[in-house]
Amino acid sequence: MIENSQCKICRRQNLKLFLKGDRCYSQKCAMVRRAYPPGIKGKRRKGNVSEYSRQMKEKQKLKVWYGLGEKQLKKLVRGILAKTKIEKSDPASLLIKKLESSLDNIIFRLGFFASRQTARQAVSHGYFLVNNRPVDVPSCLLKKGDEIKISPEKMKKKIFINLDSTIKKQKLPAWIQFDIPSLTAKILGLPVLEGGERIVVE
Repeated sequence: MIENSQCKICRRQNLKLFLKGDRCYSQKCAMVRRAYPPGIKGKRRKGNVSEYSRQMKEKQKLKVWYGLGEKQLKKLVRGILAKTKIEKSDPASLLIKKLESSLDNIIFRLGFFASRQTARQAVSHGYFLVNNRPVDVPSCLLKKGDEIKISPEKMKKKIFINLDSTIKKQKLPAWIQFDIPSLTAKILGLPVLEGGERIVVE
């Protein structure tokens, strides 16, 4: 049986990253059927994990979770470090703020799509308007007060059928508001890290 590369990533990280959408919630999930690292069992490395290895694992997890390439992450981190030197702010909070406030991530958080990859593709195909203007750049950063709507031309797509019931089932972050009658999402604030939790920045 040929295993999907995304499933191997979850097994390697020993964590469900929900990269395959609905499959991750079923009994077909690789983390349910084979909850151990990929490879030949007898050749798997054992022993203590070094600090460098732990940090590398966390970096890889971040890249996979948000769909970033190595160059993208490096560029993002460099910009954040330069900004923190001027503002004396927490780099981890700034990183989370930027990653979470990208348009594709917000669409994923709204529950329209089962994975960030699918949400990213939908944004690229022009499914959404930001402040009544079409935006097809998944990495576009939104700010407090921005509004997101589904493009009228895409409303007939199958994914948006029974959208109101889908949103009602979705537990939205405190910093995102969705108005069902107008089918409009509004950014109430931006998330940062505080004691390991994401909170709203007013």
